[in-house]
Amino acid sequence: MADQYAGTDLGGQPPAPPALRWAEPPEGPVVVLLDQTRLPAEETEIVCTDVPALVRAVQTLAVRGAPLLGIAGAYGVALAAARGYDVEEAALQLSGARPTAVNLEYGVRRALAAHRALTERGADAKEAARAALDEARRLHQEDADASTAMAARGLALLDELLPGGSHRILTHCNTGALVSGGEGTAFAVALAAHRAGRLQRLWVDETRPLLQGARLTAYEAARSGLPHTLLTDNAAGSLFAAGEVDAVLVGADRITADGSVANKVGTYPLAVLAKYHHVPFVVVAPVTTIDTGTPDGASIEIEQRPGSEVTQLTVLGAVGAVAAPLGGPAASAPPGTRAYNPAFDVTPPELVTAIVTEAGVVSPVTGGGIAELCARSLQVTIS
Repeated sequence: MADQYAGTDLGGQPPAPPALRWAEPPEGPVVVLLDQTRLPAEETEIVCTDVPALVRAVQTLAVRGAPLLGIAGAYGVALAAARGYDVEEAALQLSGARPTAVNLEYGVRRALAAHRALTERGADAKEAARAALDEARRLHQEDADASTAMAARGLALLDELLPGGSHRILTHCNTGALVSGGEGTAFAVALAAHRAGRLQRLWVDETRPLLQGARLTAYEAARSGLPHTLLTDNAAGSLFAAGEVDAVLVGADRITADGSVANKVGTYPLAVLAKYHHVPFVVVAPVTTIDTGTPDGASIEIEQRPGSEVTQLTVLGAVGAVAAPLGGPAASAPPGTRAYNPAFDVTPPELVTAIVTEAGVVSPVTGGGIAELCARSLQVTIS
């Protein structure tokens, strides 16, 4: 089960709680999550004492973002092992929680492999559980290190693409510390530009229908002091037409062998706009997000979210995070209206200027470039 403990509101003491942490209170090990459905109004933690609670947190987007889902998956396996649950069954539940995000399955597999290796050598349950936890912690640290490397590589690429040093960056969804073991992916690059005095403006898409940009990216930008402006998703075209965007920086939930990029729905239209307006479109993601077992974008399973997220005026209907002014979900469409609500869309490689990873930059984006990058890395996702 999951217990919720109210934290401080946005006016509380910084820094913000970590997006995910492992804790060992007297009652037994737990995975503690910052409930992202409550942000920015409240900083509230969810304490998961078993894998079903963690799966629910993943599916309701209390914890989200490709790299962090991988970390959550690994800690979920460790949690099942530490509490004496069926580890193999827990791994299956976790891997299927969000099918598009390849990092989730990757993290699960790493912790599960560590647990199996000790079990097959005859270790007792406690030793095998410790091996799974050690692997989860190792993945957590690797992701933090990857974030630092991506920020440096991304900033160097921006300076190369945009000589002059005053960058106006448009981003979509949320790619900061809330999705990472470090400071994020695309957001980490913008943060590095800000610290170097080279960020003029961060344009933040609302990211409908769940407003991860408005609720989460703006929250992180404000905490870090970045100059930022929020816009509705359908205002992006106007912004490009006005010449106010120098580059687009986004994250990824899965990158296929040919360089196709699955990311939060609304990313593909930005890539089309960027191509038309001759603006660089840059994807920032760790190598673990590359799935060499998926050949192209058409092969990606796209998660379909509940239609109520579109037909009701609630940021997250599943948990009632931000309801309509009168309280509770309010209809935004007539009863019986059907909604099309994919969580992700796919951007083909020919629309991507570059893919920035901790292991290097791929540009132009081709299957050969992806393969060469993967050959240099020991962290490739193998399906």
